Amino acid sequence: MARRWRDGWGTLVVEGGERGVVRIPLEIAASYRARTKGLLGRESVDGALLLSPASSVHTFRMRMPIDVAYLDRRLRVIAVRTMRPGRLGAPRLRARHVLEAEAGAMVGWGLRAGVRVVIEAATFHG
Repeated sequence: MARRWRDGWGTLVVEGGERGVVRIPLEIAASYRARTKGLLGRESVDGALLLSPASSVHTFRMRMPIDVAYLDRRLRVIAVRTMRPGRLGAPRLRARHVLEAEAGAMVGWGLRAGVRVVIEAATFHG
C-alpha cells in the first residue's frame, strides 16, 4: 500500500473523533526540498503539513511550538507529540509519514494514537 504524493495541496480527513468527520486544509511536502523546508520560518500554519516519506522531525529554527503526528503506512496514527522550538524528535520505527500543525490543533481535530486518517490530494486539470 505504498503512497506517493507530489508537493501541493489537499485535505486531511479525520474520522471517528468526538466531532465526527473533520476536514483540514493540508499542504503536502513530498520532495526532498519541500520536506527539508517544512514549517521553518513560518509564524503560523493554516491546517496541517504532511511530510512524506518521513519518520522523524526537528524544530530547530522554528518560531512556534508544533503538534507532530507520526503515521504508519496505512495512515494510522502511531503517536502525537507537541514539540517546542529547538528540539529533535526521536525517529519512529513504523512511521512512514509525519503530520505537523500548530500546537494544540490536533487534539481539537481528534487526532490521537490509533486513529486512521485519509489524505485527499488536490488534482488540477488545466
